[in-house]
Amino acid sequence: MPDPIPSTDDALARLAAMPLVEAMATQRAIRRVLPDPVDDALVLRCIEAAERAPTGQNGQQWEFVVVKDARLKHRLGRQYRLCWGAYWRAVYRREAAADDAKARMARAVQWQVDHFGEIPVLVVACLRLGVGEGRVPLVRMPHVAESGYWGSVYPAVQNLLLTARAMGLGASLVTMPLWNLLAARRILGLPANVTPICVMPLGWPRGRYGPSARKPVGEVTHLDGYGRRHWLEADS
Repeated sequence: MPDPIPSTDDALARLAAMPLVEAMATQRAIRRVLPDPVDDALVLRCIEAAERAPTGQNGQQWEFVVVKDARLKHRLGRQYRLCWGAYWRAVYRREAAADDAKARMARAVQWQVDHFGEIPVLVVACLRLGVGEGRVPLVRMPHVAESGYWGSVYPAVQNLLLTARAMGLGASLVTMPLWNLLAARRILGLPANVTPICVMPLGWPRGRYGPSARKPVGEVTHLDGYGRRHWLEADS
């Protein structure tokens, strides 16, 4: 059974009380959420935290589109369903058949796809590109150049996700609804110089947060070049 939904004041109190290390240690993708509404004050508090993140040259080129309208959620959900279906058939079905953890993840993703229109809030993190505030560049930068700017939005995304975790909100990060960039722009009414980067569904979790299972740090840390797992060797 899910925990009782906290009041807005209780959720903000949780945010103030939770140590950052605890939020990081227990953060995980929560895809199954309740349809119950999420107070705008909590959504805006998440975005306010996102805005505290560093950006390249302090450009602050992020934009956040909050989607609550059922029609828009269903349209984004259709894009999600199309992309997930293609990915499942081409790649993930075989992987899930051979790996129980991936099979569990696939079931969670499928639940989110099937219930995307019922999720209370979607926050779409976007990046504003171009020369000067609000101006559309005459020549669009190539995609490889644009990707260099993405580092200016993902720290903000992590701030938002950690804030949601601390308040007890379920959250995850998905990109499949945006794989068709033209469709995403049309659905969200984005100008040419604003690019959607990821979608963060928010809602009260159907389950509970808990410790995240991760590899020992020595297995993924290399000293002075790939392959020398110095700290793993020191522990053995």
